[in-house]
Amino acid sequence: MLSKNTVKFIKSLHQKKYRLESGKFFVEGEKSVVEVLQSNFTVDLLLVTQEFATKHATLLSGKAFEVLFVTPNQLEQLGQYQSNDAALAVVQMKPNQAFLPEKGELILALDEVRDPGNLGTIIRIADWYGIKKLIFSSHTAEFYNPKVIQSSMGSFTRVQFYYGDLAQAFQEWKLPVYGAFLEGESIHELTNPTPGVLLLGNESQGISKEVEKWVSSKITIPSFGKAESLNVAIATAIFCDNFKRLVHP
Repeated sequence: MLSKNTVKFIKSLHQKKYRLESGKFFVEGEKSVVEVLQSNFTVDLLLVTQEFATKHATLLSGKAFEVLFVTPNQLEQLGQYQSNDAALAVVQMKPNQAFLPEKGELILALDEVRDPGNLGTIIRIADWYGIKKLIFSSHTAEFYNPKVIQSSMGSFTRVQFYYGDLAQAFQEWKLPVYGAFLEGESIHELTNPTPGVLLLGNESQGISKEVEKWVSSKITIPSFGKAESLNVAIATAIFCDNFKRLVHP
């Protein structure tokens, strides 16, 4: 049975303050919940409809977390989806741990990308192109924001990330850093780039001056029309596609 305390707790996870205090976040919708159940994230509580439980009986078999049966209406009241007839999971956050690059891999870095929808889409793009590691500046949108989780469409379970000092990381890694600038070299003219870091900046301000010092190559997407700029997630996809084509022909 769904208690008032459980309802209150799940609703509190809509706010960053309580997510950070509890170290937990929520995932909703059939696809994303199935993804998180199949991942190495730790689930604490699962709310499911009877239909979801029947459809995914094998996946739920032997799980250690508590499972509560609820109605679609209850799920809609607890989460942010206007329509959720499947499930909602309360999940433990992972510790913010730094990683080291592996030889030959492309790492994605974001400098103060503030919009949660953009971040979630970028995570999905990274997953599509096989980019496993992402580093975020401290003022980049929160990874566990419900809008980030929703727009990543389950891809958040397949990437490794941490929030840290970009300049310090670039200094330690000693890798080429390709930064997105309007005045950069056309990505179409880049030849045989060495794998390193692809860096994109804030939606309106671009890459900060402090981080810009560590950029070894400024790159851009050539414009053929009159639009002032591209959405940062769209730009990320174009850069990733070109890098994958150039580095892995």
